[in-house]
Amino acid sequence: MCGIAGILNLEQQPPPTLEQATAMISIFRYRGPNESGIYIDDSVALGHARLSIIGLDSGVQPIANERETLWIIYNGETFNYPELKESLLKNGHRFSTGTDTEVVLHLYEEYGPRALSMLNGQFSLAIWDSVRQELFLARDRMGIRPLYYTRSNGRLIFASEVKSILAVTGTRPLDMEGMAQVFTFWTTLHGRTVFEGIEELPPGHSLTVKQGKIVRERYWNLPFHPEKNHIVPADAADELRELLADAVKIRLRADVPVGSYLSGGLDSSIISMLIATRFNNRLRTFSMRFQEEAFDESTYQDELIAYLGVDHRSITVENQQIRKLFPRTIWHCETPVLRTAPVPLYILSGLVHSEGLRVVLSGEGADEILGGYNIFKEAKVRRFWGREPESAGRPLLLERLYPYIFNNPGRGRHFLRQFFKVSPQDLDDPLFSHMIRWENSRKNLGFLSEERLHALGAYDPLDDLLRQLPADFHLRDPLEKAQVLEMEIFLANYLLSSQGDRVAMANSVELRHPFLDYRVVDFAFKLPAGLKIQGLNEKYLLKRAFKGMIPERVGTRPKKPYRAPIRELFFSQAPADYVDDLLSEGSIARSGYFNPAKVRRLFDKFRRADQEFSSEFQNMALVGILSTQLLHQQFVEGTSLRAVEQVRADRVMIRTSAVSRREASPSGHTFAAISS
Repeated sequence: MCGIAGILNLEQQPPPTLEQATAMISIFRYRGPNESGIYIDDSVALGHARLSIIGLDSGVQPIANERETLWIIYNGETFNYPELKESLLKNGHRFSTGTDTEVVLHLYEEYGPRALSMLNGQFSLAIWDSVRQELFLARDRMGIRPLYYTRSNGRLIFASEVKSILAVTGTRPLDMEGMAQVFTFWTTLHGRTVFEGIEELPPGHSLTVKQGKIVRERYWNLPFHPEKNHIVPADAADELRELLADAVKIRLRADVPVGSYLSGGLDSSIISMLIATRFNNRLRTFSMRFQEEAFDESTYQDELIAYLGVDHRSITVENQQIRKLFPRTIWHCETPVLRTAPVPLYILSGLVHSEGLRVVLSGEGADEILGGYNIFKEAKVRRFWGREPESAGRPLLLERLYPYIFNNPGRGRHFLRQFFKVSPQDLDDPLFSHMIRWENSRKNLGFLSEERLHALGAYDPLDDLLRQLPADFHLRDPLEKAQVLEMEIFLANYLLSSQGDRVAMANSVELRHPFLDYRVVDFAFKLPAGLKIQGLNEKYLLKRAFKGMIPERVGTRPKKPYRAPIRELFFSQAPADYVDDLLSEGSIARSGYFNPAKVRRLFDKFRRADQEFSSEFQNMALVGILSTQLLHQQFVEGTSLRAVEQVRADRVMIRTSAVSRREASPSGHTFAAISS
């Protein structure tokens, strides 16, 4: 992976400067510590920071075609590039590097935007056509790699991270509608960020800019296959097994060693097993363990390590590490978060980096496409319950999903009926599967200050979401509706971002996700609901496809959601530090987002955690408030932005009307350290 950045004049004005392009790539040098490059002409500046994985000796970007009329900067991997390159060679294209990036450029030269449908990969890219004076931006189908943009002073400015844009535009206020989305859905909706005027290119979209006009188009949608009646389970299991094996195989293409995450769950176990048994019997795997037993899965990890015979490394995550590293994680995530879960994954990628690896495979995406989440099963139970809302037995099925809630039968069952209650009318709600959580989550907007609540006015994030639902949403079965909501909102904007790209690339580590190969995704959406969830047995077909290939105890264990401590971080004996400062009434009043008195009462409750119980949504509120305060400090006040040291690129190409020459930075120049 890498970092890309650029500036395009939308109206007549002086060319972008080398200083501006340098500032943009300097701020995320961790995304590309190996080498960097800049191209500038009268209209555009393109900057690139490279993490070298394919074509190690010949891939400094921007890369041009033979006539130097097209220039590309690319953040990502195209896993089917050898096959694409062979086809392009037959059509007369010639290559000067061994990179997949150059293949993408020539594919675009041959087919234009249609080239995107031929790519099997994870990417964000920019291609500048200097003849047509046209800029083309695109992002992969699932949104694995990020891309942001804004209009500012007659220019389009884009980058892999928001902080890169802020490096040339200056700081921005936080957008309250974006904030309302985070406190409702746990993330922003597609296209939105929490920074005023800065947009995110949604997954499966391209952006074309010509003569000052910006046109955004969708080139891929989540698949919809209404006919699912002729699938034979045994055949489907065989097809899934081979599809996933090939998805793993092509994601091992690299000129550097490739490792794997091994959490102890079903998905990463299958990925690691496929690598170790089919492709690499010297596989290196990585996992994290937790100080808190409730979050730890090391027993299952140890069983898998012995079973697969892999070369394993693990790290134990302690509560105070999470608290200490939370500010640095927010710097990389660039958004408020309602969970501390990104922090342990930031620590885990640090372990991978310290072991000298740049690439790891993960099991992300299996739960979304194959029916693994409790929220899917919960919606199924609630639909069953909703047809007989007075039933005493039907709601008890939820105890099987959340045994840790119901270990006190008296309190647990009362909570069950109050929290999960359902009426026949609720069954018609298009957002049925997620509405309970979103309705409860957005109550935390009550912590906002009167001024911010007034600024929001009548804005309702749920209305915004309803307007964005895909045209085929209402034609899907109930499980698919829940899957679409999970994938359209939570997957790309949170799991693949705050818990994926951001915390991995913070340590110069690339994540690859075989379950999110678009062929596997398309296959999964052809399956009837019963092959995903059979009764309350989640990921039924996946378990069937790999039965006997991983330890039985791992293959049949109940789904354990990945979580990290929250309440344990804010206990009464915790030492005074940034948390106390940022959550003090003075700091809350100065930033102006939240009601100081309400925040004080909430924080005091956590300080008395040995005496008072805090709910899951109160946990989310406290983390959301703290991360917002950090975001304000780092990006609105700009304290962290000002700490970035500017560096020179390894290669610079300047072709303006005043200058027409190549400039090369000293060979071997590396990025300077950045405080974050």
